[in-house]
Amino acid sequence: MTTNRKDFLRNVGIGALGAFAAPALFARETIDAPPVVLPAFDEGKPEGFWRAVRAQYASLDPTLVYFNTGGLGPASTPVLNAFTQEMLKRQKDSDTGHDQFAPAREVVARFFQAKPDEICLTRNTTEGTSIVASGLKLGAGDEVIIDSHAHPGGSIPWYNQHKTRGVVVKVFVPDPAGAESNVERIRALITPRTKVIQISHVTSPTGIFLPAAAIGRLAHEHGAWFHIDGAQSGGMFPFAVRDLECDSYATSGHKWLGGPHETGVFFIRRERQDDVAPSGIGAYSGSLPHLPGELTYTPSAVRYEYGTRNAASVVALAEALKFQEAIGRERIAARGRTLAAHLRRGLEKIPGVEILTPAGDGLWGSILTFHTPKLGYEKLFSDLWRDYRLRCRPVNEQGLDAVRVSLHVFNFHDECDRLVGAVDEILKKA
Repeated sequence: MTTNRKDFLRNVGIGALGAFAAPALFARETIDAPPVVLPAFDEGKPEGFWRAVRAQYASLDPTLVYFNTGGLGPASTPVLNAFTQEMLKRQKDSDTGHDQFAPAREVVARFFQAKPDEICLTRNTTEGTSIVASGLKLGAGDEVIIDSHAHPGGSIPWYNQHKTRGVVVKVFVPDPAGAESNVERIRALITPRTKVIQISHVTSPTGIFLPAAAIGRLAHEHGAWFHIDGAQSGGMFPFAVRDLECDSYATSGHKWLGGPHETGVFFIRRERQDDVAPSGIGAYSGSLPHLPGELTYTPSAVRYEYGTRNAASVVALAEALKFQEAIGRERIAARGRTLAAHLRRGLEKIPGVEILTPAGDGLWGSILTFHTPKLGYEKLFSDLWRDYRLRCRPVNEQGLDAVRVSLHVFNFHDECDRLVGAVDEILKKA
């Protein structure tokens, strides 16, 4: 066989197959859906608006309070409907739905203020980071700088390069005291062998905002690639990805964005794509019309996508982004900060509780992490979950011994008060 599957599907159109199958296979179907109708936002009485938003999360168990969006975010009803309808349609037609990827990519690009040809639709943040780690031309002795709070999905791809190629991984500890300190901690590790600097846009364990643009400028001053693990920023607050001064950025759709499981976004600047060779590769990554022949990469970030994919996930991810736009991205960020500030004030009144998330301007958002020497994180987390139906996230990274709370559009002030009361009761019994 001398044509690949993509070229076959592109060129088929003669005889019975072309006459019978082509219209069903190639008719372009948009992913546009009626916008979510929410009430007007009243600054004086905002809770009515947020109750209407919460009503869009009908699948959430009403007997629990969910505080773990930073781990796995629930999907709204519009997203679940989009996923189900697309999945059933593709099963009925026995069709891949690959025609849905281009319109979904346009929605993602608009959301992150990038160009569609800079967007690769992945399965999670880790896949995006792995594309960079495996695709850059790194050799023994080349250095990569990452933060000590990196999620395993952000650190293991680089340590794999250490194991397989002899790359040196250097680690800095994020400073909750201020942005400039973090820039200087990275600067102190840079040498002529530094090839990559990666940061967590928002650190997973304690929610520290790292100054991405300043670190990106520092990286480029030294000729280093700058990659951002955005698992905790995409969907928490708005930004234009190009303003971050990064060469690449990866996030998950199934956290703050509210997309279905196993969805992600990988941004890579158009002008830097030839510097990252595709590692996972197949149909859609390039063109190989004849065998033997020469492979030509797809001239966009699509080169990092390959094989048959679940179109329902991609369509539903686009619906999730449109849902956030309907709520208002600045409004989402402000809501998270308001709830986090309310929770902070409550927890600070409890003797023996220490807030690990910084309080300085520009250093925090919708995550609040706390610990207490009176009770280990495992016991505190399990008591909150078992006895009070409060789903947080245990934090054991770097010996922090803490509990993390993620606050999103479906959470409320009284839920924060419920958590404060539960922590107080647990510690009084400890």
